Amino acid sequence: MNRFRLLLSGILLASASMVMAQGAKNIRLNEVLTNNTASIEDEFGQREAWIEFENTSFSTYNIRGMYLTTDRSVLDPKMSVPERIKRMSVIPNGEPRTQIAARQHVVFFCNSNPAQGKLHLSLPIPLSEPVWIGFYNGNAVELIDSVTVPALAADQSYARHGNSWSIKSAENVTPGIENFIKTDETKDAKLKREDPHGFGITLLAMGIVFFCLAVLFLFFWIFGVIMRHFDEAKQVQPIKVVTKTVEVTHDIAHATGNILQDGLKTKGIDKEVYIAVISMALKQYQDDVHDVESGIITIKSHQTGWSEEGNQMTHFSKPVIPTRHNAPQIPTTPEIR
Repeated sequence: MNRFRLLLSGILLASASMVMAQGAKNIRLNEVLTNNTASIEDEFGQREAWIEFENTSFSTYNIRGMYLTTDRSVLDPKMSVPERIKRMSVIPNGEPRTQIAARQHVVFFCNSNPAQGKLHLSLPIPLSEPVWIGFYNGNAVELIDSVTVPALAADQSYARHGNSWSIKSAENVTPGIENFIKTDETKDAKLKREDPHGFGITLLAMGIVFFCLAVLFLFFWIFGVIMRHFDEAKQVQPIKVVTKTVEVTHDIAHATGNILQDGLKTKGIDKEVYIAVISMALKQYQDDVHDVESGIITIKSHQTGWSEEGNQMTHFSKPVIPTRHNAPQIPTTPEIR
């Protein structure tokens, strides 16, 4: 077990070292100005030689603890690390600007005193002579990037353009920003210039795909948890009321279907109702209920002043005897009982 842990730790350390080394290789020298008479000034208003770094990756990287040198003797592989560090200028800690964001730049002043600021280095750079500049990793052994700057006139710079370098005139010097900016450059041309091999767009596309897959996985996982919760709830507490309602609904639907089928056969008329109506009509005809009428109106006696005139009117009317075939008529003078 201990051997396995040691092996795993070694693999993790080696992987971390490879990742760090790969991140360091994305930092490169981008522009150098050796004779500064009209270019940018430092915090104290002084014009000094400067070196610009660029982060070519799409992630942030901190260059603190890394080294710059103009002494070619450090290229000797037999030189010890302490001796090599003596001939280099270290990039100090405690400066937020040393943490270079993706596709961003940072400028360091050379021939200066580090006590003036974190971006000031004591790196010696001659004014009008060619100079070699080496950029080393934090171990002071691995060379990350290097360039030989030719003799430059005042305020000229030596700038990287892709994998090549060229001299820029004083009016075209661009400290802290992209080199060789074109105002009429299209987005496709800029993308091709910044990412000639397509690594950036590939990583971006893969990131979008993996993000969408992660969102789908999360959605279906939550959906599965909810459905399992519902199934468990049904098993623990069976709903009898819902079951009874379903049974009753099924019976009603079955009866309704039978009624509808009978209705289609009888054209909407129920047989039993039809027979009952005919039977009632025959019974009524047999009993002659619709022709038997007495023709007598029963009126209770009530003494009023109109009774005498009613008695006088009976002398002028004749009673009408109803017959079986004639419609009954009310006599002119009703019989009072």
